[in-house]
Amino acid sequence: MKIHNTLTNKEEEFIPLEPGKVKMYVCGPTVYNFMHIGNARPIIIFDTVRRYFEYKGYDVNYVSNFTDVDDKIIKRANEEGVSSTEISERYIIEAKTDMEGLNVLPATKNPKATEEIDGMIEMIEELIKKGHAYAKNGSVYFRTRSFEEYGKLSNKNIDDLEAGARIAVNDEKEDPLDFVLWKPKKEGEPFWVSPWGEGRPGWHIECSVMSKKYLGEQIDIHAGGEDLIFPHHENEIAQSEAANDKDFAKYWMHNGYLRINNEKMSKSLGNFITIRDVSKEYDLGVLRFFMLGAHYRGPINFSHELMEAAKTGLERITNAVANLDFLLESANDRSLTEAEKEVLDKALAYKADFEAAMDADFNTADAVTAVFNLVKLANSEINTESSSELIKEVRGLIVILSDVLGVKVVKEKEILDEEIEALIKERTEARKSKNFARADEIREILTSKGIVLEDTREGVKWKRM
Repeated sequence: MKIHNTLTNKEEEFIPLEPGKVKMYVCGPTVYNFMHIGNARPIIIFDTVRRYFEYKGYDVNYVSNFTDVDDKIIKRANEEGVSSTEISERYIIEAKTDMEGLNVLPATKNPKATEEIDGMIEMIEELIKKGHAYAKNGSVYFRTRSFEEYGKLSNKNIDDLEAGARIAVNDEKEDPLDFVLWKPKKEGEPFWVSPWGEGRPGWHIECSVMSKKYLGEQIDIHAGGEDLIFPHHENEIAQSEAANDKDFAKYWMHNGYLRINNEKMSKSLGNFITIRDVSKEYDLGVLRFFMLGAHYRGPINFSHELMEAAKTGLERITNAVANLDFLLESANDRSLTEAEKEVLDKALAYKADFEAAMDADFNTADAVTAVFNLVKLANSEINTESSSELIKEVRGLIVILSDVLGVKVVKEKEILDEEIEALIKERTEARKSKNFARADEIREILTSKGIVLEDTREGVKWKRM
């Protein structure tokens, strides 16, 4: 399995720090509003990465935080006249609702910044002790130049950064490149007691601390959106490696940007779309399937037309599975014929294609193509004469590989009440006895109850309107 490592800008063979285990940290959302569809991309992508590791037999410790103290949260709280905690707790609940809708597996741990303040103070004290940080008037700053490898993730030269930096009048930092680890409280803001006075942590320190606490000083994978490479992830590396005297993350993964109708998403352009907005028009499984249709490192464009295409594609898979389930009800329980063995060999070859795509830096677009090839095979080669063994094997492959992608393709069985079941049975008997008037009457009754019947060569199928 190969992963494109942002740190080296190369595809590298994945070798875990500990055999059979993966320690993975993914930067989570700042909870001050409903998550937008740009937030959805890393959530979906790295959940899929986790699922594939588990499919390959790895034990994955997956940690993703909630930033629940931030300027945006404080601003929202002041606007509504409520506490920052009320805002953050409200939108953590909403975020988890959206994640469930996107079929995201629960993280091993979802730490919250406000519950990890003691650990942040401890790391800041360690950085001060080692000369990597300094306190000034209630603030604490990281000495960027004290970490010689600063810029190694983003490939930024520290001298170039200095040339572009501006130092404000009365700025208390020793160097304009230094960044804040702790800031003093302001009126109306939440605060905690620290050795440097009442205040709150800077943004970057929280992930360094939470990753260390729940995964250890060294981890296999750190992931997030491309926008986090600099300064957030660059600063995380500086803090963690300066404090722990060890390499932080072995592999860094970043997903590309999302655009709306080929434009940058922004409130000013009026194209700001939340996950909740999408859920009003589409099942969120469609949004997930859409996101997997492009390689995670490249940009992706969101549009109504592309979502409709994703919806159609997903329905093609779910319909194929439903048809296999229907065929299985009356399938012949016998051994595979030679022709069926050839069909199964083709199916297994598509499974190998799927794994090859995922092993190549999680190329979900090609993995989806492999699933579609399985569907095409099922639709063209499996029928009422097929053995139950063949149907089960092909169906199982489609469902298992779709599940690796986090895509639900098995329709929930809807239970008919006794009256409707009796009417369907009566209609079938009426047609056999050529009492078509009664059969039509029953169809109309079922239609009024929201049941649509479809007479196929395999038998009667039904669905709810």
